[in-house]
Amino acid sequence: MLMPKPDQSVLERRDLIVNALRAIVEGEGVIAQEEQMRAYETDALTAYRQMPMIVVLPQTTKQVSEILTYCHAEGIKVVPRGAGTSLSGGALPLADAVLLGLGKFNRILDVDFENRAVVAQPGVTNLGITHAVEQEGFYYAPDPSSQIACTIGGNIAENSGGVHCLKYGLTTNNVLGIEMVTIQGEVIRIGGKHLDSEGYDLLGLMTGSEGLLGVVTEVTVRILKKPSTARAVLVGLASSEAAGACVAQVIGAGIIPGGMEMMDNPAVNAAEDFVGAGYPRDAAALLIVELDGPKVEVDYLIGRVREIAEANGATSLRVSENEEERNAFWAGRKSAFPAVGRIAADYMCMDGTIPRKMLPEILRRMSEMSIKHGLRVANVFHAGDGNLHPLILFDANQPGQLEAAEAFGGDILKACVELGGVLTGEHGVGVEKRDLMGEMFTRVDLDQQQRVKCAFDPKGLLNPGKVFPQLHRCAELGRMRVHEGQLPFPDIPRF
Repeated sequence: MLMPKPDQSVLERRDLIVNALRAIVEGEGVIAQEEQMRAYETDALTAYRQMPMIVVLPQTTKQVSEILTYCHAEGIKVVPRGAGTSLSGGALPLADAVLLGLGKFNRILDVDFENRAVVAQPGVTNLGITHAVEQEGFYYAPDPSSQIACTIGGNIAENSGGVHCLKYGLTTNNVLGIEMVTIQGEVIRIGGKHLDSEGYDLLGLMTGSEGLLGVVTEVTVRILKKPSTARAVLVGLASSEAAGACVAQVIGAGIIPGGMEMMDNPAVNAAEDFVGAGYPRDAAALLIVELDGPKVEVDYLIGRVREIAEANGATSLRVSENEEERNAFWAGRKSAFPAVGRIAADYMCMDGTIPRKMLPEILRRMSEMSIKHGLRVANVFHAGDGNLHPLILFDANQPGQLEAAEAFGGDILKACVELGGVLTGEHGVGVEKRDLMGEMFTRVDLDQQQRVKCAFDPKGLLNPGKVFPQLHRCAELGRMRVHEGQLPFPDIPRF
C-alpha cells in the first residue's frame, strides 16, 4: 500500500506551520509532540499506520475556515478526521499533512420536532442524535454497528448505513443539509430542513465523498417517529444456500423488513460466546428479520416470513415476544465485530456488495478462498441489500499473514464486482480499496471522477492518496477545472 511521498519543502517549514496554526487555534488546539499524536496515527483499519505532521483541533467553523485558507495558500495537505472509526483507512494521516480533527464539534444545535429535523455538529455521535430525540418517540434511522462511537460527520464522509438501511436508507437518504468549508476557506450551505432543492444534487455529491471535496462543519438530518410495533424473527438454517433463498423470497414477496441480517456459523458462535443472545449454535446460517409498523401488519408479516423460512427448511425459528428479547437478538449482531476480535489476534473487515441472489455463490467462493489463503473468515452482512462484511482472521505478528489477509480481501472484492456487485457498500474506498478501483471503473470513469475533485480542490490538498489509484494533475484532465480563486457552482449560498 503506497502513499504519496512526503513533500520535503513542507516538512522543512513544520515549525512555522505549527506557529501559524497556534495563532488560529489557541490553547491546546494544536498537537505537535510525537507521543501525543500517536493516538491519531491510524483509524479502525489498524493494519496501516502513519504519524501525522501536525494535529489541529478547531472548535468553530471560523477556525476551520482560517486553517483551510492558510493551508491552501501555503500548499499544505489536509486530512479531515472524525472519530477515527473508518474501516477503509479514510482517515489515515500523511507525514506532510495537517490532520484536522473535528472531535470538538460535538454539540446538537437544534431539535425541531415539527419539521422532524435535527441540526448537529459533525462530531456528534450517530447514537447521540437518537438519544436527543427519543424522549418524544423519535429516532435517527441509520445505525452502523459502531453507532455508539462513530460521528455523523464521518457517516456523511462514508455514506454509512447499518442494519436498518434496507427499509430506511443510508446516510444519503436521511441527510437534509450541510454546512461545509472548501479548501479555499469559503463557508457554504447546501440544503436545509426542506426535503429537496433545485439544481445540482450537491448534497448527494458530498455524501460519500470521503473528505476529498470539503470539510463538513454542520449537519441537518431528518428524524423519524418510532414504529408502534417492532418484532424480530430469529431463523436458523442448514446451509447458506437455504438462507440466501429465504432472503430472496422474502423480498420477492414484497416484504420490506426494517432490518434483515445474516451471520454464518463462525460468527454465530463468536457472538453467542460474547453476548449470550440465544443464537442456535448448530445453524450453518442465521437470519435476523425485523418487521415494524402497526401491530396488525407486523403480526401478518411475521406469519408470512415464518412460512417462507419453513419452506426453506428452517432448523429453528424464534419470534421476539418483548422489547428486551428483540434487543437481545440484535445485541449479538451489533457485537459481532468485537466478538470475532476475541477469537483472533487481528481481523480485517471487508465491505463489498452483491446482488442478493448471489449470496450462496459468494459464500461458496469465500470458503474456497479461505483454503487458498490459509486464513479463516467469519461472515456478517446486511442480507437484505447484499452488503457483505466478511471478517478475515489473521495474526499480524506471524510473517506473511497480513499480506495473505490483504490478498484474501482483494479476491473477495474482485469476486463481488465479477458477480455484478460493487467494491463498497458503506465503508468507503479510502486506501483499502483504492488500488482495486480499476476492477470496477474504466480510466475514463476515474478521470471524470477526478475532474469533480479538481472542481472543488484544484491543488489536490484535501485527503490525497485516498480513493484514486493514480491521481492526475488537474491541468492534465482538462474541462471542469476551476480557475484559481473561482469556486465551483457559484449559486451556492456562501457565508
